[in-house]
Amino acid sequence: MKTTMKISVLVPSYRRPQDLARCLAGLARQRRPADQIVVVARDGDGETIDTVRRFAPLFAPNTPPDLILVDQPGVIHAMAAGLDHVRGEVVAITDDDAVPHADWLERIERTFAESVKVGGVGGRDLIPGELGEPGGLHEKVGLVQWWGRVVGNHHLGCGGPRRVQVLKGVNCAYRTGLLRKAGFDRRLKGAGAQVHFELGIGLDLIGRGWQLVYDPAILVDHFPAPRQDYDRRNSFNARAVSDAVHNETFLLLNHLPPVRRAALLAWSLACGTRNAPGLLCLALEARSDRRLALDRWRATLRGRMEGLASWRRERTPRGMPLAASP
Repeated sequence: MKTTMKISVLVPSYRRPQDLARCLAGLARQRRPADQIVVVARDGDGETIDTVRRFAPLFAPNTPPDLILVDQPGVIHAMAAGLDHVRGEVVAITDDDAVPHADWLERIERTFAESVKVGGVGGRDLIPGELGEPGGLHEKVGLVQWWGRVVGNHHLGCGGPRRVQVLKGVNCAYRTGLLRKAGFDRRLKGAGAQVHFELGIGLDLIGRGWQLVYDPAILVDHFPAPRQDYDRRNSFNARAVSDAVHNETFLLLNHLPPVRRAALLAWSLACGTRNAPGLLCLALEARSDRRLALDRWRATLRGRMEGLASWRRERTPRGMPLAASP
């Protein structure tokens, strides 16, 4: 289906010049070229700035990457600054440590063209070592269960396109006007990566009657790179855990209706998950590493309480009932 929509690509980047070079090379190979590429860098990050300028010749003369400089840390600030300069009707977002497949923008455009009700589109990020065997792939992706548990699995999705409630920031696209209305929530915590920011965007759009579509055939290769803050991804940091739990709790409380808010608090305190344990998961994890389990539980509890306090203090009237998870 032919369309005339213009697509911009937004890439925040900080001190990952080799990863960014690989990402830009992938964007230059798109079968459906981007109408605009916006790279957001920190004003003191010379290596990133040099990388953008060095790769500019790979793109058509009229579409070299727009380089936007910011002077504050955090991915939310970077993406908000980049969004201000986006000219396309659709903005596709990826990370500097990801490489979109050659048909990435082509498939994104096709999915938006299929229905005017689609407000966001996303796909699978292929992570080396986590590609999943047939039994390890999932059809349940990007859902918020009735009691508030967020199901991700974006990197292990299988099957055909389906409606979801949250997309993953490394591989997503939104109608630009809708993303500007939803905004990047600056109330979220985190020094670099404000984890779970995508959750707020997805719930906001669904609450306004739009659809999000996840298609595992929309692919990026994802090579998770070290973060330049206290959140080191694969090692425990109490502050990083608290920040992530705060963000998730705050966003869910801000969008779920009252009965589901109560269910969320009861489930999260009594059970929780391995990464954000309640009492049941604490007891299970303590069998293998009691100290780590207690430290993670304390950090999680602190994050839950901080998220609840933030919601009570700053709650907005935007929360709207969501349809039950498929």
